[in-house]
Amino acid sequence: MPFFLNFDYEIQVSTFSAKSCSFELMNTEKTIEQYYLKAADLCSKSEKCSNDIREKLQQWGADQQMTEQLIQRLQSEKFIDDARYAGYFVKDKFRFNKWGRVKIAYMLRMKRVAPVVIDEALTTIDEEEYCETLENLIRQKAPKTTGKTVFEKKAKLLRFGQSHGFESSYIFPIIEKILTSR
Repeated sequence: MPFFLNFDYEIQVSTFSAKSCSFELMNTEKTIEQYYLKAADLCSKSEKCSNDIREKLQQWGADQQMTEQLIQRLQSEKFIDDARYAGYFVKDKFRFNKWGRVKIAYMLRMKRVAPVVIDEALTTIDEEEYCETLENLIRQKAPKTTGKTVFEKKAKLLRFGQSHGFESSYIFPIIEKILTSR
């Protein structure tokens, strides 16, 4: 008869003889300190928001009360800082992924970052650089975009800009500028 063990249990042999063998399973619950060390290690490797760590702790088996205590401790020791996380997130997604404010804000909301923190982080984007990035994206896309009419081409470029998270109020003037300069 096969015998399988879960990694959360230890075997304690209480009696052993040739005729019988009895096992007692002892539950080895993780302590709050073990969860803390594991979460702190994760936070020290890369920037995480409180929601990321909350989800990880729950995956690892921490209960709700323990999770909240650990989040508070990690925040007080500056392992977790949602404002710092949002700032880096905005900077990275704008520079490397060429995302606009709408898409960045949406993704931060999905990570349950506070709206005030999101708004503050989005103000770090330079307005001139923001417009230049959008213009470069649309300039690269415009020659590849086909349409039977100019209206269809504008609609496709508008959807492209919006899919990158840029606001329509920025997209329309740039499309007009690019299509009329040809």
